[in-house]
Amino acid sequence: MHPVQLALLASVFVVAACGLVYELAAGALASYLLGDSVLQFSTVIGSYLFAMGIGSYLSRFLERQLIAHFVRIELLVALAGGAMPAMLFIAHAAIPTGFRAILYAMVGLVGILVGLEIPLVMRILKRHVVLRDLVSQVLTFDYLGALAVSIAFPLLLVPHLGLVRTGLLFGVLNAAVAVWALWLFRAQLRRWHAHALACAGCIAVLLAGMAGADRITTWAEDKLYQDHVLYAQTTPYQRIVVTNAPGEGRLGLRLFLNGNLQFAQRDEYRYHEALVHPILSALPGAWGAPTLRVAVLGGGDGMAVREILRYPGVASVTLVELDPAMTQLFSTAPELVALNHGALRSPKVRVVNTDAFGWLQASSEVFDAIVVDFPDPTNFAIGKLYTSAFYALLDQHLSASGFAVIQTTSPLVARKSYWTVAHTLQAVGLRTVPYHAHVPSFGEWGYLIASRRPWPAAQRLPEGLRYLTPSTLQAMLDFPPDMAELPTETNRLSNQVLVQTYEEEWGRVAK
Repeated sequence: MHPVQLALLASVFVVAACGLVYELAAGALASYLLGDSVLQFSTVIGSYLFAMGIGSYLSRFLERQLIAHFVRIELLVALAGGAMPAMLFIAHAAIPTGFRAILYAMVGLVGILVGLEIPLVMRILKRHVVLRDLVSQVLTFDYLGALAVSIAFPLLLVPHLGLVRTGLLFGVLNAAVAVWALWLFRAQLRRWHAHALACAGCIAVLLAGMAGADRITTWAEDKLYQDHVLYAQTTPYQRIVVTNAPGEGRLGLRLFLNGNLQFAQRDEYRYHEALVHPILSALPGAWGAPTLRVAVLGGGDGMAVREILRYPGVASVTLVELDPAMTQLFSTAPELVALNHGALRSPKVRVVNTDAFGWLQASSEVFDAIVVDFPDPTNFAIGKLYTSAFYALLDQHLSASGFAVIQTTSPLVARKSYWTVAHTLQAVGLRTVPYHAHVPSFGEWGYLIASRRPWPAAQRLPEGLRYLTPSTLQAMLDFPPDMAELPTETNRLSNQVLVQTYEEEWGRVAK
């Protein structure tokens, strides 16, 4: 293979990888900052591909000095694509009302520029390769670059570098391709030194951005959450942010996963007391010798475990949390350990960092109580944990006299979503007891008890609770007309109706 041919094909690989990184970063940021993850990611990627088509069409109008055009376009892609995640963070913080317009304008610009690249490379390469081999070789390297990045982006790049630094790094790679092309074709280029100076300036700007990436992200997230960001980490599974607003009457510590609030220190006790105590207090052995086995699925913050450990009858707690970064953070950070009373450090607690669905399929353990504390079904990956297939597995791990409880979004705001979960539990043969609690940070929030036997309302609760009493528990069982049951479909793996219903209902609130 001719050295120029090999060099340009390697450039195609890098160009394809860089283009996909910009596309994935824009889609991830749109989902993170705007919510509606499925819709945002889909529309961003669709807009990006459409813009690439426009760029491919426009390449026909570049007739002379193809190498010079290629170098310039590479530098423009490096700057626009590499800086796009940082610019979107800043735009959302500075002008939130115009963010969508800026998002799609930047996606369109980068898509057009990326769309110009491959046709130019093919036209440069045709001097060395026959048409049949040219098309197959270019497309092969294009797809290989996309494959490499699609694997590396969620597993290596974002967890270790973050979205902002990942974008800037691939901007540097785009600029490096321009430098490579500049060197390969130095004898054919006019104003070689001007191009070299432009390459050096572009790389310097991108490297400076990488050096300040953490400051950009921190500033933008401080603006986004309206509080000081205490901890922030991007993992292969999610973006974890803990903010702090200390002081009387303030919200205190708050946990956000992918931009969605999970708890606020000021009122999290309401949520977690309502989640745990209705089922734990109903178990006959709760107040005796430690014999009860309890599982918590999700709930990596340890708050549900904290409430479970109030019962002397609990012998063991198995916490199944997908993201090891969550359990690590909430078992080591002093402020968070104080909040969950060191629950994750208890000798009674076993932490298993794995997917709950797969764990239930592989495990043969049976539990007296199972607390299901997953995030809301904002995407299909989480939505599978609300399906009939998952609840059938849950039933297999629940003792005949045991109870499970599932946190189940707001029956007021997302009434249809709430009752979809109830009917999905009933579809696998489980009895359900619906109830709700008022948690100021969330509003009216819903839960469902699932079991094979009738649930007896608690007559005794642990001392020291701040919210729940036998009388308040009775009131939580009452559903007024605006939250009353209504007919819904069963949420199955094959339809995942809950994700769409959830996004529609919460989307109306966002508007």
